[in-house]
Amino acid sequence: MSAKRDYYEVLGVSRDADKNTIKKAYRKLAKKYHPDTNQGNAQAAERFKEATEAYNILSDPEKKKMYDQFGHAAFDGSGAAGGAYGGAYSRNGGGTYQYAGPDGTFHEYHFEGNGDMDDFLKNIFGGSFGGFGGATRSSSKGSRSGFSGSGFGRSGFGGTGFSGSGFGESGSYGNYSQDGADVTAEITVGFDEAAFGCEKVIHLTENNGKAVGKALKVKIPAGIDTGKSIRLRGKGNPGINGGKAGDLLLKVKVASKPGYERKGMDVYTTVRVPFTTAVLGGEAKVETLHGNVLCKINPGTQSGTKIRLRGKGIVSMKDKNQHGDQYVTVQIDVPGNLSEEAKRKLREFEVACKKGQQGVA
Repeated sequence: MSAKRDYYEVLGVSRDADKNTIKKAYRKLAKKYHPDTNQGNAQAAERFKEATEAYNILSDPEKKKMYDQFGHAAFDGSGAAGGAYGGAYSRNGGGTYQYAGPDGTFHEYHFEGNGDMDDFLKNIFGGSFGGFGGATRSSSKGSRSGFSGSGFGRSGFGGTGFSGSGFGESGSYGNYSQDGADVTAEITVGFDEAAFGCEKVIHLTENNGKAVGKALKVKIPAGIDTGKSIRLRGKGNPGINGGKAGDLLLKVKVASKPGYERKGMDVYTTVRVPFTTAVLGGEAKVETLHGNVLCKINPGTQSGTKIRLRGKGIVSMKDKNQHGDQYVTVQIDVPGNLSEEAKRKLREFEVACKKGQQGVA
């Protein structure tokens, strides 16, 4: 059997590389040599296994310190230093992997997913790439997160992955359960749907348009805005061996509405008023999300004047009794295509205005 390569050489990092650098280097290699994109390539599978083993040691401060001092000899014979995954991974999202236990035997576990590389890594390492999923197992002390101890380091996989000093108390590794990974998707809702809330039936699809799973009914809460997410618990990837299913996270995008602009809970609109109304005063009908209202236009109102309509904005998601405001910008319609008589009257109006200003002066 050929000698193991130096772990730093495997990941292509220096010996003083920090944790983030090590993680980035591993993730890059894991994607490059992932079984899903290298089917039938034994060399790629070996490189993937080698990189995983190196990352498992170097990402944990205690094991990294031992490795720096003693090299591979620090872990010889433990059976737990490398995270050795064998077997085959199928492209349809299912696969069998093996772990070499401290007694030298191999224990199988199964992975189910949608074929996505990131989800694959998240499932294996119980959320170390973004907090998705988690690994638990049963023991005489009950179910616990990860495999406790110092075989797979606690910090190596974000505290929820595989960790252990020879992997815990009982020495049995085949009965653990693993939570399913979360799934993210996008959903577009109408402006009014977001403002008032609604129920929508959605169909998840893959990039090729193929439907995934059953139709889901989603409740859109009133007041939701672009960038917010709706969590559907248990609608993500299924768990393994009794593990709970992941969640479906729907990232919301609110569609635009002609004439309306939203900023948080406030909305902004415009209203056009005749020149004479702006000069002499009067009323103007303004459309709001809650129906039309009559606004008072003061005499001498200038174009660009803002009118505040309290409580005519978007409801708060936290307090249904709290609403934003609507801000209405006044735009003055300048008359066009005037008759000769109208033009003459306007000239008379202009002269009268000038005389009035001179009189005031």
